[in-house]
Amino acid sequence: MWIYIIRKMFSTVPIIFGVALIIFVLFNMVGGDPTYQMLGKHANPKLIAEIRHEYGFDQPKYIQFFEYLKQIATFDYGRSYATRQRISEMISNGIAPSLSLAIPAFFLGTLLAISISLLVAYYRGKWIDKVFVFGCVFGMSLPSLAYILFGQYFLAYKKGWFPISGYETTWPDRLEYLLMPMFIWIAVSLGYDVRFFRTAILEETNQDYVRTARAKGLNEPRVFFKHVLKNSMVPIITNVVIEIPLLILGSFLLESFFGIPGLGSITIDAVHNSDFPVIKAMSTLISLLFILGNMVTDILYTLVDPRVSLE
Repeated sequence: MWIYIIRKMFSTVPIIFGVALIIFVLFNMVGGDPTYQMLGKHANPKLIAEIRHEYGFDQPKYIQFFEYLKQIATFDYGRSYATRQRISEMISNGIAPSLSLAIPAFFLGTLLAISISLLVAYYRGKWIDKVFVFGCVFGMSLPSLAYILFGQYFLAYKKGWFPISGYETTWPDRLEYLLMPMFIWIAVSLGYDVRFFRTAILEETNQDYVRTARAKGLNEPRVFFKHVLKNSMVPIITNVVIEIPLLILGSFLLESFFGIPGLGSITIDAVHNSDFPVIKAMSTLISLLFILGNMVTDILYTLVDPRVSLE
């Protein structure tokens, strides 16, 4: 297993290099000279020269690329154009609020989705299955913004059950500000997850080993929880791990609408201010998290399904 993990880690190096090259080309070559985007086309030539030297834009492109690789390795992405704050500090300050929202909502939503999927798959074709499938399709059809506006207007403004927006740095004071965004996160993701997990579970119920288990006299709950659920974990893990970057970034819309100072809000503000170093750093972070997630997925496959060989 350790040899397999080490081999997978080394196999991600060329992928990281390729992703870094694409991001560098998009931000440093395709987008034009960042100096003019910072200062405008009619800025003082002396000031332009100073900014180009400060940010290294006067260096050859290959030197800038290797400097970017150094930033990835050291997690030091320089300073923001807009705030002049170090980007690594901005990311460090934004991780805690994002994780405070994402981790409880993610795990509660995943557990709830798997539980509902098992229930509707167990009663497949019956009224409870049809009701949940209709509800999932209806929920998936609504945009995220509709959930946010409904929560803020009816639950927060009209009913007064939650604060409309805000954030506290201390526990448990911040919990009252996170409850409604958590519920909205779960509601938004529940429809898709239940539909996906239900399909994965139902595909396993038609396999030969399930018919054999039933023929041996095993009761239906034991067949579902001991055999079907375990063998349907491969597609479920794939779907869950794809959402891992959201644990760090949180939800852009939720953090922006509810005033949560997480990485999602930082990214939205950077887009509004054309703060390209921050946008580039966040794009790199998202890419690295997806690469890490894929590696973790391959490792988890071998733990839940012995048929997956360590190759």
